[in-house]
Amino acid sequence: MSVPYETAAYEPAESPESPEEHLARLLGRALNSFELPDEVIRRLDCALAHDSSLHSAYHSAGLHRETYRHTWLLADGSAVTLWELVHNPTPGSAPEHEVYVDEEEVQTATARLGLPPETRDFELPALMRLWAIPEPRHMYASDDSADHARRLLRRAENPDRPDARTAALLATATAHEITQAFGRPGRAGRAGLSYALYEHAFLLPDGTEISLWEVEHTATPDGRHMCEVYLSEDAAREAMERRAARQG
Repeated sequence: MSVPYETAAYEPAESPESPEEHLARLLGRALNSFELPDEVIRRLDCALAHDSSLHSAYHSAGLHRETYRHTWLLADGSAVTLWELVHNPTPGSAPEHEVYVDEEEVQTATARLGLPPETRDFELPALMRLWAIPEPRHMYASDDSADHARRLLRRAENPDRPDARTAALLATATAHEITQAFGRPGRAGRAGLSYALYEHAFLLPDGTEISLWEVEHTATPDGRHMCEVYLSEDAAREAMERRAARQG
């Protein structure tokens, strides 16, 4: 039996971070955000979606350097990318954040740190090569993550939603991140339908990562919003395709 959809479960605190919120958080923590061209900021005002990923990293003897690529999809179909450099100036110190508009600038900034150059194939000392790091890497936040997982599973209406074993694992989650995935069903379906796909990534106490994929859509007989949750992105996208095909 499916669980009735709970509109009240979508409080603002549970909503995926909007493109504007993500940009504000990035600029708020960057020490040099005032150096970004005004034109870039103006273009990002019309962003529809965003995505973040780890580009490269270096960790050794208490020092670390990570570079993240943040991309926004704009209303005109173009994209804008900002590069974030995260590093600690001395071993064990708090991380500092810088943001740049192109990869060449972040490479120049990296060279100042005296760490290995920005590259995709450097070796992580005593650890592993970068290509061995599981993708995607997430920027987690600790904010009632176990409760978020419980509510997400509770509002899922699909019969093949994750089982009790998955729910038990997620009850121990210590942090999570929500991001919107790009892409729509291959079939447009009936005019007026809406589809959205979100990844809910959870971090467990042992360092394990688990992602749930939420499909939110209005492909229902009465046009109401419906939530479905799957264990993989492929399964979620296939469900979107099936819904779109039936409504087409």
